[in-house]
Amino acid sequence: MSASLGEFSKAVADIVAAVSPSVVGVGPAGSGIVVGPGLVVTNAHNLRGEVAVTFDDGRVSTATVAGADLEGDLAVLSVDTGNSPVVAWAEGDIALGEVVIGLGRPGGRSPRAGVGFVTGLGLSFRGPEGRTVTGALEHSAPLAHGSSGGPVVDTDGKLIGINTHRPGEGFYLALPAGVDLKARVDALARGESPRRVRLGVALAPPRVARRLRHAVGLPEREGLLVHAVEENGPADRAGIRRGDLIVSVSGAPVVSVEDLAKALQVAGEAGSADLVVVRGVDELAVAVHFSEAAASQEGSA
Repeated sequence: MSASLGEFSKAVADIVAAVSPSVVGVGPAGSGIVVGPGLVVTNAHNLRGEVAVTFDDGRVSTATVAGADLEGDLAVLSVDTGNSPVVAWAEGDIALGEVVIGLGRPGGRSPRAGVGFVTGLGLSFRGPEGRTVTGALEHSAPLAHGSSGGPVVDTDGKLIGINTHRPGEGFYLALPAGVDLKARVDALARGESPRRVRLGVALAPPRVARRLRHAVGLPEREGLLVHAVEENGPADRAGIRRGDLIVSVSGAPVVSVEDLAKALQVAGEAGSADLVVVRGVDELAVAVHFSEAAASQEGSA
């Protein structure tokens, strides 16, 4: 048993030693990862004023922002990475229960590392701009504050996630480092801003919707209550009104903001979506056509 633990301990230490030179400090209280010559990935919420990047050898360089996705909490920095090694991206799916190692270099201080497991997949959280970010992985590797933007790696030392958000004192959530994230990073490195669709509505929480429908004697229905409609937005142009209850998008039931975010992400690729809304006791089919530009606000979609 002791031999097995010793082997595991050495394997982890070797992985940390191999990956740490790719982990940088970002600003006064963030971390990042070298993903290419002259390129560092971090969280958008780490961008505060002039961005200083601290490397493993102690060198500090000022970075410029190549591209930032504020709603998705992702940014790519352009900076002289010197001889810093580039982290390798993992291939294949991430498994629940998989052993992972989280790393960070909070604000350029000494590197931190922790070992844990993948404890959740496909989770959601609110990004810094209020938009729901979906598809996050959760892991139990203990990390210091300021590790956001740092990597989560597998037992081969390859990147499987970017630490992004920790609800309170709970486990860290990370953006999974799959094909989609790689494409987003490449686009941001080229200076391309992400385009997202929106309905242009403010939503009341499901519990509020149930209470209000009950108060006026309407039968209970699962869905999202439209609290306000943006003038001339996609929902307004489609005829959606305040008080409507959105119950499905393109055939997918909607019972939470996360459901709506996922459905809109898929619908956005087609440029339109077929919604079912309940107005009073009547069900209405509504076709929504999205504009090119999209930016959502807190509590909106």
